[in-house]
Amino acid sequence: MTALNVEVPLLDGRWLVMRTAVNLPDEPNRLALVSFVVSALAVGLVTIWAVRGQTRQLRALAEASERFGRGEQVEPLPLSGPSEVTAATRAFNTMQQRLSQFIAERMRLLAGISHDLRTPLTTLRLKAELLEDATARDDLIATIDELSRISEATLAFTRAEAANEETVPLDLAELLGELIGEFQLNGADVAGSRIESTVAPCRPVALKRAVRNLVENAVRYGGSARLNLYRAGDEAVIEVTDTGPGIPPDRIVDAFKPFVRLEPSRNAETGGIGLGLAIAQGIVHAHGGSIDLANRATGRGLVAKIHLPIATGTLGSINRKPG
Repeated sequence: MTALNVEVPLLDGRWLVMRTAVNLPDEPNRLALVSFVVSALAVGLVTIWAVRGQTRQLRALAEASERFGRGEQVEPLPLSGPSEVTAATRAFNTMQQRLSQFIAERMRLLAGISHDLRTPLTTLRLKAELLEDATARDDLIATIDELSRISEATLAFTRAEAANEETVPLDLAELLGELIGEFQLNGADVAGSRIESTVAPCRPVALKRAVRNLVENAVRYGGSARLNLYRAGDEAVIEVTDTGPGIPPDRIVDAFKPFVRLEPSRNAETGGIGLGLAIAQGIVHAHGGSIDLANRATGRGLVAKIHLPIATGTLGSINRKPG
């Protein structure tokens, strides 16, 4: 028994007295405690279910954004969930549609220009061959041939960009092994130094082209190429190393610009037209990765590194030398 007394003085000098008593149970009410716990669990489960349902669309939106950033084709997301989430999903679908349309139109424009240049360049070459001055004729033909190579390279680039290749989990060691074997069959000094079996989501044909461009540069300017593949945190790293003259540090950024040749002596026959690194960078960026160049600290040569996000789950690391 618990008593409560309240005394309040009145204006006429009298007192207002209130007394109350509350009967408390001698022992805790177990039934009330169990009822409270069950109710709390039920409310908690319903809250968790409601929150997960509200955030499911947000997770789908985040995953779709990540895939679209890697260059994958993403179907429009269904409009569901709270009004704010629905508005964000609608904006994402609209953005994806407009960007895809813009990229496709740009590729078609470049492909059309490159294709239309073929006929006038062929006509110019035929006219140039009729010149009597041998020196002027040879110089003009060499210039026309260079323009033709640029046009063909640009057309090939746009076709590769427009290709809708599916992204699949791939053991990069197998891809590098195939590439090393191709170069060795052609007599090039290309080998793997450290190859660790690592799985990453990629578009095999496109990624192989990017690595091939790096290896071709290494062989062209350094005479040889050594490939490494290893895992660094949540990334797969592909290294292509050569023993060439390297690149001036202040020109490394320019190396990735289209049609840029870092050495005046490099002509179209010995050094390409300056699209190799630009193509490689575009492919790697489309995979959600990055690519960088650095001169070797231990001596002559250049190191090109490709960083790619790794898929969930990888094969065990197996050190081996392909080829």
